[in-house]
Amino acid sequence: MICAMPQHIGIVACSAEGAALCYRTICVEGTQLLGPYDHPEVSMHTHSLAQYVKCIDHGDWRGVGALMLSSANKLAKVGADFLICPDNTIHQALPHLESQSPLPWLHIAEAVAAEAALRGHRRLGLTGTRWLVESNVYSEKLGARGLEIVPPSAAEREELNRIIMEELVYGIFAPTAVASFQRVIGRMKEAGCDAVVLGCTEIPLIMNDSNSPLPTLDSTRLLARAALRRAVEGGPAPA
Repeated sequence: MICAMPQHIGIVACSAEGAALCYRTICVEGTQLLGPYDHPEVSMHTHSLAQYVKCIDHGDWRGVGALMLSSANKLAKVGADFLICPDNTIHQALPHLESQSPLPWLHIAEAVAAEAALRGHRRLGLTGTRWLVESNVYSEKLGARGLEIVPPSAAEREELNRIIMEELVYGIFAPTAVASFQRVIGRMKEAGCDAVVLGCTEIPLIMNDSNSPLPTLDSTRLLARAALRRAVEGGPAPA
């Protein structure tokens, strides 16, 4: 059932490139549900990425949560009905702020887990920042659906993290970065993975089904599509 008036989506942004892709996906794909040129109302707020990185470097996830909650409060004041965060890594801070949040959240890993289960995948490679792949952000959501995870090796984590933080967040998309991701994903395929999670919202800017050794689960677009469905169809946000 489609709501008469789509809900207002609030985007708690962190890094610009991933947030821009998420925003663009909502606006472009909204036409498939609502008609030409149409999409739900969208508002976005972001603190400086430098503020987030400073907290992350010090392991201060409560500080990360405080930044996210600040954005959430601003978005609630401008009328957002629910929130999304197109940044996988900082989902680690959600437990520190959800009880204080003025609005419900859609969880990016839940959107990915739901799609993986729908496609029938069983063993997933996980790519992303080293903070993400060493966290329980994906292990909890995927494990709840009986899905296995294969993370990058220690050396691979450092290289992928360098590419993400020194290239992708700055809008630098180099062939060498693509080759590095292809090597890592190729090893995951050899380890028995049947798909790979693009678990940093910038990774889909260089990797997709056409150049990946494994089918991809694009966390950025999957979150945007989950937000679109929520906005158009209504109903409570998933846990």
